[in-house]
Parts: sequence; C-alpha cells; structure tokens
Amino acid sequence: MTHTFTRAALSLLALALLTGAAMAQDPGTAFPAASEASDQKAGSLLYFNAYTSDASNPSTADTRVNITNTSSQRAIAVHLFFVNSADCRTADSFICLTENQTANFLASDLDPGTTGFIVAVASTVDGFPLRFNFLIGDEFVKFASGHRANLAAVAFSKLNDDVVLVPPDNVVAQLNLDGTMYNRAPRVVAVDNIPARADGNDTLLILNSVGGDLSTSSSILGNLFGILYDDAETPLSFTTSGNCQLRQSISNNFPRTTPRVETAIPSGRSGWMRISSSTGSAIVGAAINRGTGDRAFNGGHNLHHLTLTTAAIRIPVFPSNCPDDPPAN
Repeated sequence: MTHTFTRAALSLLALALLTGAAMAQDPGTAFPAASEASDQKAGSLLYFNAYTSDASNPSTADTRVNITNTSSQRAIAVHLFFVNSADCRTADSFICLTENQTANFLASDLDPGTTGFIVAVASTVDGFPLRFNFLIGDEFVKFASGHRANLAAVAFSKLNDDVVLVPPDNVVAQLNLDGTMYNRAPRVVAVDNIPARADGNDTLLILNSVGGDLSTSSSILGNLFGILYDDAETPLSFTTSGNCQLRQSISNNFPRTTPRVETAIPSGRSGWMRISSSTGSAIVGAAINRGTGDRAFNGGHNLHHLTLTTAAIRIPVFPSNCPDDPPAN
C-alpha cells in the first residue's frame, strides 16, 4: 500500500517533528530557587507537617513518607529529624538517595507510637547542610480519629553555599531561613475553607513551629492569635497556645470564639481562618477534614502562607552512612 502526502501535509508533519524535538531539548524553565517556600517546588529543606503511628495497630494509624531526589546527576544524603509533639524532642537518621531515586518508609517501622512532624535536610556525607534544591516529598497520613490525607512536603530552597557552625564546639550548624541562606518562613497562615460540622465535617487543624535546635528539640509555638471569618465576612478573634505542634478539631470547643464556631458556621455554610504567632515566630501547618454523610468530604491540604518572617534551625553535624559526597556545583 502506498501513501500520498500533499506538500501542506508534509509541512505540518515537519513542523510537528521540529516542535517535538524542541520540547525534548527544552523542557521548560526550572522553578526559581528564590521563590518562597511552598509544597509545589523542590528544595534543600523539607517540612512534613504530620506523621503518626500506632505501634500495636498500624492499620488504624500510620504514615507513609516519600522522599525523591529529582537530580539526574547527583546523589545526596538526607538528614531526617522526627519531632515528637508530646515533648518536642527529636530523633534522627539518614537516608541515602542516588540520582533520580525515591525512597519511602512507614512511621510504624522507624518511629512507632509517635505523633509529630518531620524535617529533612539535604546534607553532605559528613553531615553538613548542602545547597541541593532537588528534594521533593509527600506523605499519606492516617490518624486513629479517621482523619486521612495526602500532604506534600513544604520545600525551602538553599540560596547560597554558606555553612554556619555554632561555636565553641562547631558540631551544630545553623540554617537561617532569612531569604539569603534559605527561603523565608511563613508567619501568618490560613485555612481557606472550614465546612460546617453540622453537615458531617470534622476539620483537624495542625500547626507546627519552625525553628529550634534539632539536636535536642524543636522550638514551640507559644501564644497564637487568630481570626475566624464566616462566609458573610464577620470576624471573630481568638487566642490559643501550643507546644511545638498543635492538633485540634475545629468545633465549639476550639477555638473559643463568641459566638461559638458551630453558631458562626451553621449547616450549609463555611468559613475560613488566619493564624499567627503572638511573638512573630514562624509556623507551617495543614488542615485535614473527616467527613460523614452525603454533604461531607474527606481530604486535606497544607495551610496557605500569607506573610513571611525569618527563622533559624540548628542541626547536629556528624557523618552519615552514605558512600560518597555529591559532586560540587
């Protein structure tokens, strides 16, 4: 069988082939490292907003954590810090990622019986923080309360090659989230939608402090100030406080507003909330909704970052078990 092509058809075919070749050679512009921290980019520092596990019954409560090295040319050591929300103490370990490798683990295997959040830092094999803006991650977390969601990791880019060691021993490195060393951190965060509890919704609010010396413990949230808005723009302010992590279902019991939340957001209505630290410290977080009935939905997302501030995180420096340093830039 023979095929006859017109000159116009051949021209279109050639154009399509050239366009495809151009797209293969130029996949697009990389996400700018200077863009502020978000869950839509790669970075050198990741915050996983929630993890939990039930050592005796992981089918009820557990977390699957995924971390990916998107670089096709460099391997990396990743220093993981597991922050226990009960006392804000940390435990740590390293994972080693080769080029284009993804790794996953269950919280019930690594840190059973603990609830909190995870911080991941791109590092050299000797444990020094490294500019390596190729890490992405996410987690699927399920709480015994029935709240379940897939949450992407919030990524902070490292913007220079500086390493700041803390004297006198120089065994702790300081990561400055100041827009010069790393991206800045959120100061005011927002829950963009709070559906009515009367319609079968139970929204779990999670807030995490950003900062502290992770060789021992995370910083704490302290006193918090918030404003709840109904869908008619009526503001209701409230105050609360938290340790390094706050986890509360939004209801008549939390936060304490006048009138109460379920009066401000009745059946068929919704609201939203903005929250900040009274001392101006940095926070990140998520909201997970558990729904029952035909008018409710299940799922979650990270909180929106409305304003920015500076923060500092300190990490211990010691050798990992990874084989080789990634090559220099």
